[in-house]
Order: sequence, then C-alpha cells, then structure tokens
Amino acid sequence: MNIKGARNMAIVDVTVIPIGTISPSVSEYVAEIQKMLEAYKRDGKIDFMLTPMNTIIEGELPVLFEVIQAIHEVPFSKGIQRVATNIRIDDRRDKTRSMADKLASVQEKLKQEA
Repeated sequence: MNIKGARNMAIVDVTVIPIGTISPSVSEYVAEIQKMLEAYKRDGKIDFMLTPMNTIIEGELPVLFEVIQAIHEVPFSKGIQRVATNIRIDDRRDKTRSMADKLASVQEKLKQEA
C-alpha cells in the first residue's frame, strides 16, 4: 500500500446501513460506496478492504473522517431518507502499523504455536 504522505495511520471499521430500502439486499449501495473508496485510494489517500459485513479503511484520521462522511452520503444520493453508520476506530500512535502489519502479526503467532 502506498498512501501519499502517510504519517499517523488509523484504521476504521465502518458499516453504512441504508434504512427503508425496497429490498432486503443492500449490495447496490455497497457497490457505490466501494466505487467512491476506490477513487480515494487512486488519489493515494486511503487503503481499504471490503469484508462480508463491513469495510475496513486505513489512512490519516482527518482523511478518514472525510471519507466516512462521503460514504455516509451515498445512500442519500440514491433516494434513501434514513442512514445509520457504525464506526469503530483503531488509532495507535506508539508505532506505525497497517492493516497488513496487523494480519501478519497474528499469522506469525499462529506459525509459532504450530
């Protein structure tokens, strides 16, 4: 990953929940959010990972708040009248860590126990 000028990286777990959709499926909203995140990634501002239940986004905290606000607006732009967004922030400042570093640390410990 190559986030331009990255210093203090934080990781957010974010779930945008459109309320009042016609169908129980929300994949069209998720797809639009992913397109927006891809644009931020191309600009070198964030990295992100889609999971079956949420999206994990990595970047500088002020940028992450900007991104969260932008993706929160996506369902509104598609006609939804109510949106709930859940956010969890991991902001570690004693050392620089990325999503990949955190996963590698766990994988290394699993190898040690095997």
